Amino acid sequence: MIGVSDLNVFYGKSQVVFDLDLTVGKGEVVTLLGRNGAGKTSTLLGIAGEAATQTRSMTVEGREIGHLPSFKRVRAGISMVPSGSRAFPNLTVEENLAMVRGASNGTGWTIRDVYSFFPALAELKNSSGSQLSGGERQMLAIGACLVSNPRLLVVDEASLGLAPIMRQQVLDLLAQLNRELGLTVLIVDQDVAGVLSIANHGYILEHGRVVFDGSGEYLLKHDDVREFYLGKTKEHDRGYREVKQYRRVRRWH
Repeated sequence: MIGVSDLNVFYGKSQVVFDLDLTVGKGEVVTLLGRNGAGKTSTLLGIAGEAATQTRSMTVEGREIGHLPSFKRVRAGISMVPSGSRAFPNLTVEENLAMVRGASNGTGWTIRDVYSFFPALAELKNSSGSQLSGGERQMLAIGACLVSNPRLLVVDEASLGLAPIMRQQVLDLLAQLNRELGLTVLIVDQDVAGVLSIANHGYILEHGRVVFDGSGEYLLKHDDVREFYLGKTKEHDRGYREVKQYRRVRRWH
């Protein structure tokens, strides 16, 4: 679906992602892992065209898109759910969807299609964005992306700030979209165990570079991933304070 070679991301004169290679196969769920500041969101923004980049190659289904502005990348099939589940607070659910639908030239899902897949949104169609819960805003953000007809859904911190049960519901929803519609998903999320449970593959970033990767199942069982990101060891569960200095002893292999 998408291949990225030697991606570098910049904010002004500061470089935050370095020579990153990334592949997401059609119909896969792929996740980026790493501590805060590792370059995960910057990588997503670079792919979506929302950050300054230099790259040797960036293709979607074989088409080079690295030179395209963000709105043309949307037309090429990349749609991003940004962190914070943004919605226009003074517009209703239906008006939020209609605004995106109008900007997409009518090529994606219809609003009725979104309501069919998200019955809860149909019940809330006359509610304003400011009246929605965090989980409902995430559902609306995902629905708004679907009306732009994506082939690759880029999701940044879908479960940020949500209660555990809502986090799982959002991840289950993304897995359902992948499973039933074949939608390809590239996701960053703080719920490492949850996102690895639905991911085909994962990349671990440190200081803007990929340092380790593997299948979701492999990473979820890997002792170092379990210790550094899940706070678990073979002997006992450990808290963040006990493992936060992991960079001194990391053993990626």
